[in-house]
Amino acid sequence: MSTHPKQVELESTMRRLCDDLDHYLEDTFGDAYPLHPNRPERGKASSVAYDGLFSTGTQFTLGYGSNHGRGYILSVEIRTLSWVQKDKKQAIEEAAMAYIRKILPIYFPHRAIELKRDGNVYKLVGDFSLGDSSNS
Repeated sequence: MSTHPKQVELESTMRRLCDDLDHYLEDTFGDAYPLHPNRPERGKASSVAYDGLFSTGTQFTLGYGSNHGRGYILSVEIRTLSWVQKDKKQAIEEAAMAYIRKILPIYFPHRAIELKRDGNVYKLVGDFSLGDSSNS
C-alpha cells in the first residue's frame, strides 16, 4: 500500500463510498437473510465492513486481461449461511450498482470515474491520478 498522502486520501474516500453503499444495502435489504453466526449485528463492529449482512470494499487491480484496464474492483458480499436465490442476488447487485453510479459524483466531483462491468466483476475505472509532480 502506498503511503503517499494523496493515495491515502483517495483510498479513504473509496472507503467512505463503500461505507455509504453498505448503509444503503443494510437499510434496503438488511433483514432479507439471517446473519452469518460469526458476524456481529449492524453497528456492533468498529467498521460497517465488519458487521451486518453486507460487506463492501474495493481492491486495486492492474487490469491485465481486462476490457477496461486498471481500476478498483468493487465487492459486495452477503454474509449469511442461507442460500441466496440467483434473482435476489441479482436484484441486490443491481441496486448496489445503481446506488454507486448515483453517489460517485458526490465522492469524486472532480474526477471522471465510472462503474463498469468487467467480466463477472464491477470495476471503478477512470481518473485515479494523484496530480502532477509539482503538487506533491
